[in-house]
Amino acid sequence: MQIDADTVLEMVSAYIWPFIRIAAIFTLTPILGTRLIPKRTRIGLALALTVIIVPIIPPTPDIDPISLQGLLVTANQLLIGFIMGFMMRMVFSAIETGGQMIAMTMGLGFAQMNDPANGITVPVISQFYTILATLIFLALNGHLILIRVLVESFSTMPIASFSIDNNVLWMLLTWAGWIFKGAVLIALPAVTALLLVNIAFGVMMRAAPQLNVFAIGFPITLMLGFVFILVSLPVFLPQFSRLLDSSFRTLGAMIGG
Repeated sequence: MQIDADTVLEMVSAYIWPFIRIAAIFTLTPILGTRLIPKRTRIGLALALTVIIVPIIPPTPDIDPISLQGLLVTANQLLIGFIMGFMMRMVFSAIETGGQMIAMTMGLGFAQMNDPANGITVPVISQFYTILATLIFLALNGHLILIRVLVESFSTMPIASFSIDNNVLWMLLTWAGWIFKGAVLIALPAVTALLLVNIAFGVMMRAAPQLNVFAIGFPITLMLGFVFILVSLPVFLPQFSRLLDSSFRTLGAMIGG
């Protein structure tokens, strides 16, 4: 069996372009894109997924990877993968922002901890909501839905025949607004209840100025904050599910699926 340069180029181009798109998604997507997953593991998972999906996706064009056209195709695949991964990442950013709003309202904004997944410092409430969202994401098979959307993207966004237009970028910018909208929806029940508590303490301070509200207000607000978080947990699941479903719908509209 003789293998010439054209055969090698065909084999490489059949796997290199899907691998680049998949690796780009795994760089930013939640759970797999965190620092908790080693880079070698992510590369291995991207290679395994590439080998699995290449036989079922449209054939890739025979383009020299080191040519100018090949570099443009590489940049295009990286941009598509980053956009899809960034879309999912913004969902968890909304959860972190909502937890930070609750922490600041209940007086736990100073209680910071290192987030090993992202390498940043976040309030403990944000870390709690992030862990809860991760477990729900896995329980709802969000990772499997993301893989299905990824496979469909190779049909709606063919390699070397699709370019990012202004509509896709505009949809991405519009979806970025959901970081704050989703955060408000997640934190609204607890923040509203804590706001009423603070108003009650303000009335008490006006009625009895000699009362040291700051000494008794902080522990009471802290305790009631945890109570309100516990009471509002049943609301977290439908809000997160709605936010996750909206992200997949927007992502499907972006890729034309």
